[in-house]
Amino acid sequence: MATCARTRSSNSEWLVRVLAMTAFIVIGLPGWSVRAQQPARAKRWTQPRTPDGRPDFQGSWTNATLTPLQRPAGQQRALTQEQVEKLEKIRADTIEKLSRSSDPNRTAPPKGGDGSTGAAGMVGGYNYFWIDAGDRVAIVNGEHRSSLIVDPPDGRIPATTPQARERQMARMESNRKFGAFDNPENRPIAERCIMSFGSNAGPPMLPNYFYNNNYTIVQTKDHVMILTEMVHDARIIRLGGPKERLPKHIRPWMGQSFGRWEADTLVVETTNIHPLQGFGGASEDLKVIERFHRADETTILYRFTIDDPSTYTKPWSGEVPFKAMNELIYEYACHEGNYALSNILSGARAQERDSLAKKPEQ
Repeated sequence: MATCARTRSSNSEWLVRVLAMTAFIVIGLPGWSVRAQQPARAKRWTQPRTPDGRPDFQGSWTNATLTPLQRPAGQQRALTQEQVEKLEKIRADTIEKLSRSSDPNRTAPPKGGDGSTGAAGMVGGYNYFWIDAGDRVAIVNGEHRSSLIVDPPDGRIPATTPQARERQMARMESNRKFGAFDNPENRPIAERCIMSFGSNAGPPMLPNYFYNNNYTIVQTKDHVMILTEMVHDARIIRLGGPKERLPKHIRPWMGQSFGRWEADTLVVETTNIHPLQGFGGASEDLKVIERFHRADETTILYRFTIDDPSTYTKPWSGEVPFKAMNELIYEYACHEGNYALSNILSGARAQERDSLAKKPEQ
């Protein structure tokens, strides 16, 4: 005959469990398991590595931020929490306001444009849907930074040299020989869809405070490729140090870059940067040193140094956090065939013909 009898030990164990469960239900005392009531330990992040053992930077990243390149007057290196909240709220309110649906019955902009500046270029924009200039202050080593520049300590670009000012005057004098719309070479490289707006592609790789501040990084044992969303520039960095330096007069877009590993930091040195791309009117002696380091699971800390004694009175450096994105980056179709440039130039030729036709015969 089957029996439901329990042994004394099993009965005692059963009674203890019942009493413990009752206490848990009635007065909230620890019940079935003390271990279940202990806080779970946070999982420690482990540096991801490539098959050859190097830190893995691969994936999509963004350096969009509210933090300006240079520090505004009167601010300290680190912002207070109150300052951060105020800046980020202003930004959030601006985005909310400018992202409202456009009125389909609105009137056309006035002749000559609506007075707007920037990429909209005096014609205005639809709304803020396409803009992604960044909505957070940059955080580096726990500090909310007031500027991306950290050296000099005032967070400002150093003064330029007399040689740099002479070069600038010479360029201005040369530009006076041509009209702004005389030929394609007179138009900026962004308008010509040759390189990214601002210094997105770099070096240095800086946010443009407008949109498309996104990157995809791919690594192999011998190379690192950085795809910049803005104008889909692909920058290829050869690892292992310089094999053969380009002659000084050969200066490709984004220069010639060589990378090396210093422990878990990727150090990249770039020279021979194209004269139309040199940061701030830099000289042919410009050298940019960049450092890429995985700060945590979602951050690459990007440090850069501008070394150009012919242009600046001293080198200067900055730090930019690149934040991980769980999104893909698609092709940036610059002007969808760049009809804009041909239309600009043909429009200028039409204006010239009209001016000649209106001149009285001598």
